[in-house]
Amino acid sequence: MMLTPRVRSAICIVALVLSAPALAIELAQRAQIAEQKAEVLEQEASAEGSGRPPEPDELITRPGAQAVDPGGEAPLDDAITCLARSIYWEARGEGATDMEAVANVVMNRLGHDGFPDTVCGVVKQGSEQGNCQFSWWCDGRPDEAQEEEAYTVAKEIARKALNQQLKDHTEGGQYFHHRDVTPHWASEFTRTFTTDEMLFYRQAH
Repeated sequence: MMLTPRVRSAICIVALVLSAPALAIELAQRAQIAEQKAEVLEQEASAEGSGRPPEPDELITRPGAQAVDPGGEAPLDDAITCLARSIYWEARGEGATDMEAVANVVMNRLGHDGFPDTVCGVVKQGSEQGNCQFSWWCDGRPDEAQEEEAYTVAKEIARKALNQQLKDHTEGGQYFHHRDVTPHWASEFTRTFTTDEMLFYRQAH
């Protein structure tokens, strides 16, 4: 029997409608697994961690990371979202190296003296005193990611950082600022890395 184009189109629409709930469940499961893995990986990467590289089955997969917060609107309560949103807001208009270096800073702070032992804790540090470590977190503007392509890149960088697969461009950097500002603390720390837009530092020893 020959199907008309209209009938074929209707069949496709019905198939998509029927498959949508199953796809949503699959994405939710991927996201949950990725978030659980990230929770373990951030502890392994912290100063209190074992220092061993993750086993293959412990690594966050690319589909898993991308399934987390697909609309860029989720609350910041898991490591992938907190790290990706920081990368996005601090360096979304810059090159890949700038974005990766921001991820380096967050990961380098984990569990070290003066810093929290979770990614979200690092990102939100100082907000209770109105002195945020990452300015985007308490600048009074909406925190939702608005550019899908840039946020996709940010989540992939966050995935690699949590998997310990990201090169540390900053050589242990724990601080950074954009070139258009000169914070008072810059002269007190050792500069470790620069890009066209940012300067990175670590505490002087």
